[in-house]
Amino acid sequence: MTAAEAPPPEFDVDALAAVLDGEHAAVRRDVRESLAAYASVLEDAETMPRAEFRERVREVVQEVAGTGMTGLGFPKEYGGGGDIGASIASFETLGFGDLSVMTKVGVQFGLFGGAILQLGTRRHHDAYLADVVAGRLLGCFAMTETGHGSDVQALGTTATYDPGAGEFVITTPSAEATKDYIGNAAAHGRMAVVFAQLEVGGERHGVHALLVPIRDEAGAVLPGVTITDDGPKMGLNGVDNGRISFDAVRVPREALLNRFADVDADGVYRSEIENPGRRFFTMLGTLVQGRVSVGGAATSAAKVALTIAVEYALRRRQFQARDGGPEELLLDYGMHQRRLLPLLARTYALHFAQEVLVSRLDEVFSAAASDTGVDEESRRLLESRAAGTKALATWHATRTIQECREACGGAGYLAENRFAALKADTDVFTTFEGDNHVLLQLVAKGLLTDYASDFSDLDQLGTVRFVAGLAVETVLERTRVHRLLEQIKDALPGGDAETGAADDAGLLDPDYHLALYRFREEHLIGGVARRLKRGVDAGMDAGQVFSRVQDHVIAAARAHVERLVLEAFVEKVEEQPEGPVRDALNLLCDLHALSGIEADRAWFIEHGRLSVQRSKSITREVAALCRRTRPVAGDLVAAFGVPRPLLRAESLIGT
Repeated sequence: MTAAEAPPPEFDVDALAAVLDGEHAAVRRDVRESLAAYASVLEDAETMPRAEFRERVREVVQEVAGTGMTGLGFPKEYGGGGDIGASIASFETLGFGDLSVMTKVGVQFGLFGGAILQLGTRRHHDAYLADVVAGRLLGCFAMTETGHGSDVQALGTTATYDPGAGEFVITTPSAEATKDYIGNAAAHGRMAVVFAQLEVGGERHGVHALLVPIRDEAGAVLPGVTITDDGPKMGLNGVDNGRISFDAVRVPREALLNRFADVDADGVYRSEIENPGRRFFTMLGTLVQGRVSVGGAATSAAKVALTIAVEYALRRRQFQARDGGPEELLLDYGMHQRRLLPLLARTYALHFAQEVLVSRLDEVFSAAASDTGVDEESRRLLESRAAGTKALATWHATRTIQECREACGGAGYLAENRFAALKADTDVFTTFEGDNHVLLQLVAKGLLTDYASDFSDLDQLGTVRFVAGLAVETVLERTRVHRLLEQIKDALPGGDAETGAADDAGLLDPDYHLALYRFREEHLIGGVARRLKRGVDAGMDAGQVFSRVQDHVIAAARAHVERLVLEAFVEKVEEQPEGPVRDALNLLCDLHALSGIEADRAWFIEHGRLSVQRSKSITREVAALCRRTRPVAGDLVAAFGVPRPLLRAESLIGT
């Protein structure tokens, strides 16, 4: 049966909401209730002067910290909840509310507190974590510099050990090495986790993190520290971003966050991880929770936008019906369905992909805390998945919010209807926790080197040289291209693309969807490997080779993550018992999968995986799936559970 022949599913909204909220439903409920109580912050963002709004945001963050909702990921002995999954669920739900509050929570508890927890040892935990979790000690995560953002290994700030004094001397050697865009720096932070080049006995050991006080308890900037305000931003003006520079600021030897490396009392540098590159990536890998959190929050923002736009489309009428009846509802128009409903399906897909990612994060962190420890491959897979999911989710939020704003016409341009703040506050998410294109290059590096531990310290050029040294057939074998070709042929009823099969049967088969997504991924990976090898074999410089194939690298990584997202959605559908909720999720999964194939149909046709006729059939099927989704669209966004006061869009959707 095709989508056009099937009736729309009927389901209980609460039952679907329970599936979305998952095992941390109680945490999400508590955060929703708290956000509803602070809904006035959304208006404060528009009416208060910037300095006053910053103080308002700080007050809210500290009040919420008092409830325990922001400290769920920290050990119980320091006032936390000891549950990483609950912590992510709380942060994701904060994405329904004011995003300055959410971001400041992320800076304070995810970045500053998370760095102390993950990079420090007992001496740091006992000294600081209780105050961090309670919101008494506000701090910064000082990594990015004016001259270096994504290239963290090349940071300019130095931390030179003075053995006579038993202290590190923190110095900003140039304006380019100024710590920049640092949240909590301009007004509220008293301490910073500073990432700097560690120098001991005249030898450089790469980037390490140290705890550096920047203000006293009264809020006065400490000697040797210079702090300036980054000023007004496109959005998130409740967060006090600033610049920090250091003029020979001294901190004790114990200020070094020493989980992975230490300097002993005799001034000897020691680390169990001998390879500097691997040590660096291991340190950064422990901070993966930030990327996981940003991706989830971006999906929450998309849910807010879709709730407003879909509800508006179910109220707003435009143009009289041809039979003389009342004007048509916006969502009854096929184009309006096409604009909103595939985005709705993709939001569900990313929600379940995020759920899988959080589960993997919990597993890795639990293993790391156990006696057995975490294996290298699991950690690398987590980092790759977190980077890719964050990229797709934040791009999706940007696209969705814009489309929803347009779908609400001129009224959507009014600040009171939330879209202005959503657009402004989420735009930076695409570069938060790493520029999305750089993150996808990280994903591609892992795919090309097959997550082999021997290559975990490879940079881009090292990756090029490694791949160039392989037989292309080895890469192709690993990518399973030939087997996938046969799988796709088997999935095409009555023939394959070359025979011009026109049969529409099987278009809603998840095995068919997965076969196409997997083929695209594996073909692109093999193509990148061939191009890298061909360039190096031709005598080109490795950097030049990588630059020339960079677009293919990004495409391969994106295809990989798209496959992971679809697999997560398919698996979630299969987990559900037979019934209305499963039917509704299956409908959305089909819409998501076929919309993705349709969007990239030129590629599939070029590579012989779709005939022109079958491509047209997919387009018809997507339209039919949209028509089936339309009667339940209101229920599908209601299941997101965005509190009504946070929508604010009274002129669009009422109260």
